[in-house]
Amino acid sequence: MKTLLLLRHAKSSWSDPGRADHDRELNRRGEKAAPFMGRFLRQHALVPDLVWCSTAARAVQTLGLLGRDFASHADVIYSQDLYMASEAVHLDSLHHTHEDANSVMIIGHNPGIESFAQKLFGTGDQEDLAVMGRKYPTCGLAHFEFDVENWTDIAFQTGRLIGFTKVKDLQAVKIGAE
Repeated sequence: MKTLLLLRHAKSSWSDPGRADHDRELNRRGEKAAPFMGRFLRQHALVPDLVWCSTAARAVQTLGLLGRDFASHADVIYSQDLYMASEAVHLDSLHHTHEDANSVMIIGHNPGIESFAQKLFGTGDQEDLAVMGRKYPTCGLAHFEFDVENWTDIAFQTGRLIGFTKVKDLQAVKIGAE
């Protein structure tokens, strides 16, 4: 069994129009959202064995704000190829994952991360699939499982969607609890 977590980077800033897109950092909202997602992942025992992360500043910053667990417990592969990657590039990255990793996270960008998630869906939570299809917001997380032994065996339409989590919903629960 292999577990895949697809995380779109947190909300980025557009305050400097002269800055290259690859170099845009998170805005204040994004800096607050990523730690919420990190807590959710830890609470649900979803800290991955390996992380594939786009080299874009906002993706690297998102990874850093998830928490120390993600740097110390997970191997991290920073890949320029994941910057605005297609579904095929995402799948190719997975196929190059070492087999010791049973749980992998990819931190990337839309529209690629959303379309990759849609193409992976074979079975699972139909309601979450519909929510994901309406909008894959920043810091949104799709959680898939695959009944395979090797990452190279993963193909489109073979994933079981376990859930789709939006930071906005996590923050609403936290605010409502206070």
